[in-house]
Amino acid sequence: MDFREDQIRRYARHILLPEVGGIGQAKLLEARVLVVGAGGLGSPLILYLAAAGVGTIGVVDDDTVELSNLQRQVLHTTSRLGRAKVESAVVAASDINPEVRVIPHRLRLGPDNALDLISAYDIVADGSDNFPTRFLVNDTCYFARKTLVSAAILRFDGQLATFRPHAGGPGYRCLCREPPPPGQIPSCAEAGVLGAIAGTMGSLQATEVLKEILGIGLSMAGALLIYDALSVSFRRVTVKPDPECPLCGQSPSLTDLSSHGSSRHACSL
Repeated sequence: MDFREDQIRRYARHILLPEVGGIGQAKLLEARVLVVGAGGLGSPLILYLAAAGVGTIGVVDDDTVELSNLQRQVLHTTSRLGRAKVESAVVAASDINPEVRVIPHRLRLGPDNALDLISAYDIVADGSDNFPTRFLVNDTCYFARKTLVSAAILRFDGQLATFRPHAGGPGYRCLCREPPPPGQIPSCAEAGVLGAIAGTMGSLQATEVLKEILGIGLSMAGALLIYDALSVSFRRVTVKPDPECPLCGQSPSLTDLSSHGSSRHACSL
């Protein structure tokens, strides 16, 4: 791929990296990533994907920008209160990198539209805030044979995982077979969340998406990363396939959860 002079300047720090270079930057420009949720996690994720030059970024969200969002959803601004989050995402991403195509999907992901939408992208990044959506995204990625990079936050904790069950690795249902009963795990609206945690985990999620596109480094596939901000600790937990997974026929085995508690953490992502 021949780069324009302005592209060489824009992506110079990527092109200098031996692991990326011009070939890798071309891969980013040709990539299509679907981001589910333009909230706390989606905010840094979308901004960093746009800045990196990911050529097409789809954003799924049916919500509007509210004042309570701005404590952690840095994609949005006070001047855009009341606007659709997907529209706000287009504005913010275009301000950073106008040559990136951001496609707004103002809708609620459901069984009637998930497969068509997810099939149109190369990689899916899930930053949704509810279990029905997380399970739907995982199941659809399995059937569409798409890699899923998923992150979650609550209070002072964060989690990150990459799922490739279509390629023989564990999936989200390998980690948590069914949605937990309503009320068992509170939402951020109920329990709160430190705003900066969204930046930490969304940035890590963006890094893993870029690595998957570039095919570099150690993938998070087959692992779960647990971040505890209060103790400033990261723990990487191995996730192994298990033949009893209700979706892919190979569900999980978690190791070294120790004091974190497997049931709470396995089903909070």
